[in-house]
Amino acid sequence: MADGSTPEDDVSDGREAGVGFRPGDVPIIDLDAVEAAVQQALERGDGSGLTLLGYGEISLVVGWPTGAPVVAAKRLPPFPSADAAADYGRRFVAYLDRLAERGVVPVASAFRVVVGTGSTRVAYVTQAVLDPDDLGPAILRRSAPDPDHPLLRGIVDAVGAVCDPRTGLDAQVSNWALVDGQLRYLDVTTPMLFDPSGRAELDLGLFLAAYPWALRGLIGRFVAPDVIGAYRDPRRVGVDLAGNLLKERLAEWIPSVIEAVNRTVEAEITEDEVRRYYRSDARLWELMLRLRRADRWWQRRIRRRTYPFLLPGHIER
Repeated sequence: MADGSTPEDDVSDGREAGVGFRPGDVPIIDLDAVEAAVQQALERGDGSGLTLLGYGEISLVVGWPTGAPVVAAKRLPPFPSADAAADYGRRFVAYLDRLAERGVVPVASAFRVVVGTGSTRVAYVTQAVLDPDDLGPAILRRSAPDPDHPLLRGIVDAVGAVCDPRTGLDAQVSNWALVDGQLRYLDVTTPMLFDPSGRAELDLGLFLAAYPWALRGLIGRFVAPDVIGAYRDPRRVGVDLAGNLLKERLAEWIPSVIEAVNRTVEAEITEDEVRRYYRSDARLWELMLRLRRADRWWQRRIRRRTYPFLLPGHIER
């Protein structure tokens, strides 16, 4: 580990250096203050008091300090214990190490843990806020479509270097940046590592906690394994890379991405396939979000409990 510490060392007051990829390069912020602000927002059911930089399927990205953020703090769902948080931290570091070994350089990232309620622990992956002009979508918007564009070529090469039966990569363009001209990977919150049998090494229960209790078994059996497992297959990653350009309003880049991907896979992908995939994927995640909104209503209105997640509003897909 970069600073010689372990995830167990990091369960304190939210001010530790953390573990990860060059964690010492990530500005230190008071994560106890961040978590207190998030808890206030959860109690209100309203994130208006936070600077929200984005939403993952289970994570919330908070810019800190509010109003003029220098750090993007990606909050994971609470862990049931310090041991569970430490285990996730070890897998997080292992994933960053594997990416770096295969030539994919993450932005400086730290895994830090604060004490939650009772025995729970809340983990944050922290990264310095980047210049929006350095992010992948902005780079493509100011460029003419070209299968040999350096950003696109670097992403496709990274997929080929990383993806195998035991390692996955979410290569959509919003997960990349060019920092000082060097390609950097952003989305390291989910360690996509798999055991020899193909099962995800991370505890999917952490992710299933974001969904209604009655449906977790079904989602865990029929949805989650395929969703996360797809990121090991270079061809499926390529289809996802091309499809998510529709979400970014970069449809004019789809033919160039397809051309670049088809140079590296045996079975070529087509634009029709990409668009069909994206429609199906968008419907799936819209359904999942509707389920979470229904659960929020049930928890807050019927059970009179604080719903433990902030959800996005309408998403234009």
